[in-house]
Amino acid sequence: MLNKKIISQFLLLFVALSCFAQSKKLWLETADNAFAKKDYATAAVFYAKVLDDTTVLRSYVIPYEAQLVNLKMKSLFKVPELKITKQKDSINNVKEKIVNSSKFDFVLYRLAQSYRLNSDYSHAAPQYKKCVDRKVYPDAPYYYAISLMNLKKYQEALQVLETYVQENNGTDSLMKMSAKKQSSCYFALDTLQGRKLIKIKLMDTLVFNKGTTSFAPMYYLSNNKIIFTSARKGGVVTDPEKQDSRYFCDLYQTTLEDTIWQRPTNFGRPVNTSLHEGAGVFTPDEVMLFTRWSDVNRNEAFIYMARTNNGKFYEAMKIGTNINVPGYKSQQPYVSFDGTKLFFSSNRPGGKGGFDLWMAPINENGMIGEAQNLGTNINTSGDEISPYMHAISNTLYFSSNGWNGLGGYDIFKSSLNVEDSVYALPKNLNTPVNSSKDDAYFIMDRLGTRGFFASDRIDCPSGHCYKIYEFINEPIKFTLEGLVTDEQTGNPIPGALVTVKDVHDGDKPFFLITDDNGYYTTPLKPNMEYFLKAQKNGYFGKANEVATKGKTESELFTRDFELGKIPEGDIEIEGVEYDFNKYTLRPKSMEVLDKIIKILEINDNLKIELSSHTDARGNDAYNLKLSQGRAQSCVDYMISKGIKKDRIIATGYGETKPIIPEAEINKMVPKSEEFESAHQKNRRTAFKVIGESKINIINKTQ
Repeated sequence: MLNKKIISQFLLLFVALSCFAQSKKLWLETADNAFAKKDYATAAVFYAKVLDDTTVLRSYVIPYEAQLVNLKMKSLFKVPELKITKQKDSINNVKEKIVNSSKFDFVLYRLAQSYRLNSDYSHAAPQYKKCVDRKVYPDAPYYYAISLMNLKKYQEALQVLETYVQENNGTDSLMKMSAKKQSSCYFALDTLQGRKLIKIKLMDTLVFNKGTTSFAPMYYLSNNKIIFTSARKGGVVTDPEKQDSRYFCDLYQTTLEDTIWQRPTNFGRPVNTSLHEGAGVFTPDEVMLFTRWSDVNRNEAFIYMARTNNGKFYEAMKIGTNINVPGYKSQQPYVSFDGTKLFFSSNRPGGKGGFDLWMAPINENGMIGEAQNLGTNINTSGDEISPYMHAISNTLYFSSNGWNGLGGYDIFKSSLNVEDSVYALPKNLNTPVNSSKDDAYFIMDRLGTRGFFASDRIDCPSGHCYKIYEFINEPIKFTLEGLVTDEQTGNPIPGALVTVKDVHDGDKPFFLITDDNGYYTTPLKPNMEYFLKAQKNGYFGKANEVATKGKTESELFTRDFELGKIPEGDIEIEGVEYDFNKYTLRPKSMEVLDKIIKILEINDNLKIELSSHTDARGNDAYNLKLSQGRAQSCVDYMISKGIKKDRIIATGYGETKPIIPEAEINKMVPKSEEFESAHQKNRRTAFKVIGESKINIINKTQ
């Protein structure tokens, strides 16, 4: 009886241990399946379980992972069904390699990768450190450095990257990226923390940041209405018993009333479904574009369009393959203020690597054209996401992990030159907007005073969850300054009058007087375009311009003026031509006279005589009449362009004031080049200042 009892207990223990062993195998299967589906949070949980009890690794067959590296290492174990996929960044001399590692090393590396791909860098870093110390996976140092950067440990990251580059054992594409990441570390170390007076505020947990994640804020037709994406309790799901809405993204809207953002409203069906919806934007015609994706296939995400009628949505439609490419992700749409351009992020073929920013034109009927890559001034071999075009400043804001930054995604801006449609090289927004973590989904109000963005800078239980932040810019200040000097001597001109005028006549002009050093300065208003001119008696005034319109950062504008003295005699006007023996001005002559008109407009205190001269050939009386008529033609044209009659008189001098006397011309060979040139110099049009009123502010304000 005793033996039977012992045997029974042994059998029960054996069955229990066998079941327990089988459950451990399921950990690995669950982890591998989750990793393949890009569910990295789940993968990390189960890989960590496996490493806590390495007995389960004894029968584990390592899945094959091809790596493209510079060397070949002998494998210590067999890997079934090897499948090598050539990548676009490979180089001809790159050789395929299977990592020389144990099963323990493989799971350890997978665990580190899972943490990093889930943006859980605080857990990823120590796991990568173990991989680096064990010297098994050549690319582990690169990813270890990336994790350190996201933890603001830039000096440590630099040392790791330096060793990685020196050993030269890693994947070629990552070796190239290492140089950029080193630059990013130096950039971060050189950054003056908090140098900009920008206030950053985490939005409340009642409206914006309720639930597990909130991101992608976007203005909805005005600055007082915002749509955003959030995963929270009460979202749209098909089966509440099987689906937890706290982990499904939906689109919400909220309105600002009396400085308080109101309780958000879920857009509901048909916009929100049991899938994920997010990163929405409205066109000027109130058509909503947004991203929809599924956990079942994380390799795809598509942009959808939902039309409205009296506030109600029609069923959302997926945009065509000009935007959405099967097997790839197109996401985060943004429509320009005028409704003519769709910007979005995609890893579709034809890009520069990873996710790129694309633009597609929208015609007047709302039809979306073919997508165009924004090019290398914006896109890198890394990822560029969450585009936003600030209309008033023609500035594109986006996030990237390919340009020099502080770690993770940083927010950048790039000004668009509207004349040639070329984007300037991106500029990092720096701290405190950017952090060592991921920062994205930047938007800003019309005048650039405040806005919103999303960041995962605060740790959360899942390791990576965006929250929405508000920023308030430091007060934007614009200052104009300059010097007024003598054009010939370079000496300062004290007491010169500088006029600053709103070109749209919304504000009254104001006036500045230069000091003893010829210096002037004044603050300027934002969103303005100004006409400037500097004047001083005895000098020709000069004009310039300055604009604060579209500027979203404080700026000092310098506008110097070099004034030339008014001569006592005639100033020849070259290029004035007439029809033969007529007073009629040719088109070229009008272009020349337009320049004189501009001089008179700037120098509104001057009165001039415009004179016409002939050569000595022909009848004296006829020449006098011809020159008077030609001078009057010039004056009439200038009066027609707005110059007052009492500021300009016409005088014809005929042949009475030659530059080259007739006696000298008669000594020349008739009809020679020299002879004809001398007569041509005498046939001229000129002007001289014959009156100048005193320049002062009193005269200007009358």
